Amino acid sequence: MSLVRVSWRIVVALSSLVLLAACDRDPAEAAARPPNMLLRGNGPEPESLDPQKARQDSSLNILRDVYEGLTALDARAEPIPAAARSWDISPDGLQYRFQLQPGLKWSNGEALTASDFVTALKRLVDPKTAAPYAQMLEPVVNASAIVRGELPMNTLGATALDDRSLEITLTHPAPYLLGVLAHPATFPIYTRALTDSALVTNGAYRLREWRAGSYVQLERNEHYWNANAVAIPLVRYEPTQDPATELRRFRAGELDITYTIPGQQTLWIEEHLRTQLQIEPQLGVYYYGFNLRAPPFANQREVREALSLVIERDRLAAQVTRSHEQPACSWVPPGVTNYSPQPLSSCVGTHVERVARASRLYADAGYSRDRPLEVQLRYPVGDLHNRLAVVIAAMWKDALGVRTTLRAEEPRALNQAVAAGIDVQIFRASWIADYNDAWSFLQLAQSDFGVNLTGYDRAEFDSCLARAAAANDPQVRRAELERAERLLLADHALVPLYFYVSKHLVSPRVQGFASNALNVQYSRQLKLVSGESQQ
Repeated sequence: MSLVRVSWRIVVALSSLVLLAACDRDPAEAAARPPNMLLRGNGPEPESLDPQKARQDSSLNILRDVYEGLTALDARAEPIPAAARSWDISPDGLQYRFQLQPGLKWSNGEALTASDFVTALKRLVDPKTAAPYAQMLEPVVNASAIVRGELPMNTLGATALDDRSLEITLTHPAPYLLGVLAHPATFPIYTRALTDSALVTNGAYRLREWRAGSYVQLERNEHYWNANAVAIPLVRYEPTQDPATELRRFRAGELDITYTIPGQQTLWIEEHLRTQLQIEPQLGVYYYGFNLRAPPFANQREVREALSLVIERDRLAAQVTRSHEQPACSWVPPGVTNYSPQPLSSCVGTHVERVARASRLYADAGYSRDRPLEVQLRYPVGDLHNRLAVVIAAMWKDALGVRTTLRAEEPRALNQAVAAGIDVQIFRASWIADYNDAWSFLQLAQSDFGVNLTGYDRAEFDSCLARAAAANDPQVRRAELERAERLLLADHALVPLYFYVSKHLVSPRVQGFASNALNVQYSRQLKLVSGESQQ
């Protein structure tokens, strides 16, 4: 822990001195790998390859290669047929009937049927699974009651009609359902593999080897229904926690695609590797949450607003993250289909005007420089998280006199503490859309949602979501969702800081890589070309 006593301007100046480290790996190491193997950087070590239990990007990326859902996402992140070749939707939007591709098989050659998809959906909502994405199926008949333990999982509104068709029944229209069914949490499950040591999957690839801390290697699945269209036979996902290390490995030819890039080296990358850099706005937000269940932020909207007002979001993006992130002046990011993000009042007016308003709110709550607010900010270990925390804490101190204790910790411990609300006042979190719809962001603040980390609970907000869920008219639904966002932002339950962009370096030998708003790229869509073909 440390108490912040330094001006944020000094911190920004110091952070700009980070220099690009030289490549120190032997290029011969890269030459040793098979030329037909795709090497993908993948961030942290994957925590699980169980589709109903995995949560982190590093797991979901691999799961999209080794499994396949009823739908997939195209290059624009729009849902397209996958294991389901077609579907029909009832006029009221409450029934979806799917027809599977003919001859679907598991990676061990056994037949895959519609009941395998239904089994997975039931397992997802079963409380015994403790699935982090269980509430994605909230629109499905009885899903919420099953998650709460009030009904048995066999009452879920999902039925296999025969081996090649299934039906999903909803309690209310959910225009985003096809996008949900492209998420790994809904992927089919080979039930016997839950106890077997071998992972049996249905995707374009199958697991060949998982060497913990080193790599996860995949090979083309000969039983995949569209195996002839899979161009790359071998894929290796390599965990790399440090973006600077990942950059060095890419420059040495040890990676074909990076998970991200180091923000402080963006300018150098743009100058020297511009043709290999792909940056795209992503539907995700980096934010600070307040614990609304306990002092000093329970029933203290004015204090929460004051802290939000004095944060200079444009400077965070320009001088700290420095990788084309956009300041977050709404909760729902720009680019969401059929939606207009609602403005955050903390972004209105000049900085001087915002500080003046914050000072009045701070004083009205009984705080001053002689009697400052003392808070603890908890965030994950990591260079960017630390720099942002130091700078924001310094902004609070400069503008209001707030004394902030910083506490960096391992992500797992932080997540457990935030979920339990133990010794938490302000915490860093993020939310990445699972599908392209405003509901994916607004549901996060629903009072009974499983990952409502702040404890936000406002009946009027919940009512807006309920009316939006029941609406068959897209414009009525949109109006209710936009009203819900305005309520959430007016209550300052959380502090949006910036919107994500996906940032990848892609080798010239990789063809078919397309950045999109959900940052999803399947290895089966890619090709490797020889050095001559790159010219």
